[in-house]
Amino acid sequence: MNIIVCVKQILDPETPASSFKVDSAAKRVIPAQGIAPIVNPYDPQATECGLRLKDAAGSGKVTIISLGPDSARDAIKTALAMGADEGVLLNDKAFEDIDNFQTAKALAAAIQKLGGADIILMGRAAADWDMGVVPSGVGQILGLPVITVAKAVEVGGAGIKVTRVLDDGFQHVEAALPCIVSISNEFGEPRYPTLRQIMMAAKKTVQVWSAADLGLADTDTGTANRAMPLEALYQPKVESNVEIIEGDSPEEKARNLAQKLRAAKLI
Repeated sequence: MNIIVCVKQILDPETPASSFKVDSAAKRVIPAQGIAPIVNPYDPQATECGLRLKDAAGSGKVTIISLGPDSARDAIKTALAMGADEGVLLNDKAFEDIDNFQTAKALAAAIQKLGGADIILMGRAAADWDMGVVPSGVGQILGLPVITVAKAVEVGGAGIKVTRVLDDGFQHVEAALPCIVSISNEFGEPRYPTLRQIMMAAKKTVQVWSAADLGLADTDTGTANRAMPLEALYQPKVESNVEIIEGDSPEEKARNLAQKLRAAKLI
């Protein structure tokens, strides 16, 4: 069983609001000082799914791919410590500030360079932008079936059985291999690596591929070539006006409130 898991490193969602800053002119989030980025919370579940499928098959390989800066090695190392076999980092200045569609193109190119896989796993979404479109984008590029928001995955014969999470219940679907599956947090808790596994993962070599290594053209990357241009990025201003309704009795307060609401044309 040959499995590829795509993971992402993101800014810590638990960053205090007071430390969160946005450069509106550059349309970028400014990383908070002293708060390290983390692995996207949905991705360890995807790695756990890959490891379970490998264990169930009795043999195989789990390869981790991450696109990001050099610090994204930590996201790969986390997966390697869990038990993954190999890691590939897509690191190039051309990848800075690309959109989800460009990310899908780069990941698809990396998957092809690796020779494909029986199953490609991803988290259901990245918790920073929370869009969840990359799995479908990769599937469209590679011409593979895509099953999203999975809570259970089972391989049988030449196909795969998946239980999906819906708003009002669950859905059971099947697909032929190879395919792409995005894993939801309902899949369950991922395994925690031991200190020995962490130390062993630290010694593993992570391959680094550039845009040129993937055969991507200049038009495939770069902010100017985004399919979804970023028009603005800013912190919304939250303002509230509170007025205390006075009155000598509850009845008078209720009348005064009703008059205020009527004057505002709310009733």
